[in-house]
Amino acid sequence: MNAGADARQTALGLDFGRVIMCAPEGVQGGDTRFIGSPEVEALEIPPPAGAFDTIRELVQRFESRVWIVSTAGPRIQRLSMVWLEYHRFFEQTGLMHEAVRFCRHRSDKRGHAAELRLTHFIDDRYDVLDHLSGVVGNRYLFGVQHQIPRWAIHVRDWAAVRAALLAPP
Repeated sequence: MNAGADARQTALGLDFGRVIMCAPEGVQGGDTRFIGSPEVEALEIPPPAGAFDTIRELVQRFESRVWIVSTAGPRIQRLSMVWLEYHRFFEQTGLMHEAVRFCRHRSDKRGHAAELRLTHFIDDRYDVLDHLSGVVGNRYLFGVQHQIPRWAIHVRDWAAVRAALLAPP
């Protein structure tokens, strides 16, 4: 489904680990590497190719109704925010600092999605997207995946996100 159909009624949720922040292509670990790394090393983990440019366009297309909803404890919350600042994420994408939410359990993303009235959500975990059933109509399974459920739209990378959500109707 293209987000451009009626942007006034759409809202997008984005996961952080292994979606916005991840290891370089071909390197295993993603957010797990982020969790176990010293802070200096963790900050050097780059965003995936095309992520910031695509997110900037999504923020425009969704008329700023875009949120990061991430599962993290206090240390990873702090480190995530430091990473976003270090990479000038907010400056480059136009997303507001206030549009970042954290929860303690993956299933808690459902409550955030309902409160924010999210219509689209991009996550790399099947179980998170499964928890959003009945709340979020358009669920995008990000990254290399071994199984794609029928209800999910597979977006392997940010080029696929661009094609799925930013292509002309």
